[in-house]
Amino acid sequence: MGKSNSYTKIYEVVKSIPKGCVASYGQVAELAGNNRWARVVGYALHVNPEPGVIPCHRVVTVDGKVSPAFAFGGENQQIRLLEEEGVEVVDGRVDMARFCWRKRRF
Repeated sequence: MGKSNSYTKIYEVVKSIPKGCVASYGQVAELAGNNRWARVVGYALHVNPEPGVIPCHRVVTVDGKVSPAFAFGGENQQIRLLEEEGVEVVDGRVDMARFCWRKRRF
């Protein structure tokens, strides 16, 4: 599968994460078809072609950390966007038990 096709699948998954929820890079990778793509998810989100449409701010690490390298304004911008949607961020971390999206299959 080519990079373009894998990125398209990743973007589809990310677009389906509802407001007020987050998903981990690994969760997005698994739902996009390959649980080993967590790093690829990061690469895809870093070059997000539609930041207002593909809500890459809703993707965090498995333990809820926001990205210090958030491509669209840094971690403070990611935190601001999440908090605007009702997701609490404490010390740069989201409570995954409370805010993690529970989608099982895409």
